[in-house]
Amino acid sequence: MTTPHCTAVIDLGALAENVSTLVKRIDGPELMAIVKADAYGHGLIPCARAAIAGGATWLATALLSEAIALREAGIREPVLAWLYTADDRFMECISRDIDIAVNSIGSLRAISSAAYNVNRRARVHIKVDTGLSRNGVTADDLDALIVELGKHSETIEVVGVMSHFAYADEPTNPTIAKQIAVFTESVDKLTAAGFELQVRHLSNSAATLGLPNTYFNLVRPGVALYGVSPGEQVGTPAEHMLKPVMTLRSSVVLLKNVPSDTGVSYAHQYHTSSDTRLALIPVGYADGIPRAASNKGPVLLNGRTFTIAGRVCMDQFVLDVGDLDVSVGDEVVLFGDPSRGEPSAEDWGSAAGTIGYEIITRIGPRVVREYINSPF
Repeated sequence: MTTPHCTAVIDLGALAENVSTLVKRIDGPELMAIVKADAYGHGLIPCARAAIAGGATWLATALLSEAIALREAGIREPVLAWLYTADDRFMECISRDIDIAVNSIGSLRAISSAAYNVNRRARVHIKVDTGLSRNGVTADDLDALIVELGKHSETIEVVGVMSHFAYADEPTNPTIAKQIAVFTESVDKLTAAGFELQVRHLSNSAATLGLPNTYFNLVRPGVALYGVSPGEQVGTPAEHMLKPVMTLRSSVVLLKNVPSDTGVSYAHQYHTSSDTRLALIPVGYADGIPRAASNKGPVLLNGRTFTIAGRVCMDQFVLDVGDLDVSVGDEVVLFGDPSRGEPSAEDWGSAAGTIGYEIITRIGPRVVREYINSPF
């Protein structure tokens, strides 16, 4: 068996525990676990099953293809998908009891046509744009959509209404109250029109952690499930009793002695300050390590944190390890659990001028996923 150059260790037990922690925290509403983008880079199917084991009663993806993959894996819990092209796989989703978000009169008509073709009613959630100005029907256009819904009662079953915050990671931002008001008004309009709404969901990770007045009867956390912070103002995962799920590991594959003032990696953006040893780590931006973290990314090696020396390359980067006792084969941890002294995904986000979300979701397919502590 070939030893992988880099491994993402996925602690499914930690994921299930994070879900359980949030279920207890919200105390009443159901929890929809977001497993889009291959479960934020952690693995769609195993993470979906771990989330269910932890108490999630719903699953959600962005793309319809992701939701179909859940069904093909035998997962029967309610599943929602909300992002699609005009000619996407509506008939497949409807046939597999996958809920679909409606974001316009055009999408409603397309979903209705697909439902007619498979002789089933489509379960839909009305996605209202309450202020993010991204996906969803605007509040001004909701009345027209409600009228259109009345023409499709034989093919469309409205089971939910949803929206998404623009500033939930800033808990005191005034837009939050405005979005709650628009969402509540939208719920009232749909209810007044005679639709029996099974679920009403607005809370993302940040809102689930910090805004209990946004829960309604279903919360929709994503990145928090994986033990990554949705924003500095919300607090660290540890403060919310959440554990990082992914640990990214590699190893030293080469050591060499070099003199003082040796230029390291492309463009020599790092020069050694004394006679030293360089350690080569076989992972780079083709694996998802951000090139923007050159000279900044933190790495744990033999109990000490080093900063990448020079540019991150496509397949490798270098550490200046000085006279530390290091051998070829020694493990390095790029990020994992700070409680073990490891850098966090948030640390890498800061180093690369981005967010922890991007760090975990960009880990590439060359990186082997190793699953541990399965709760199912």
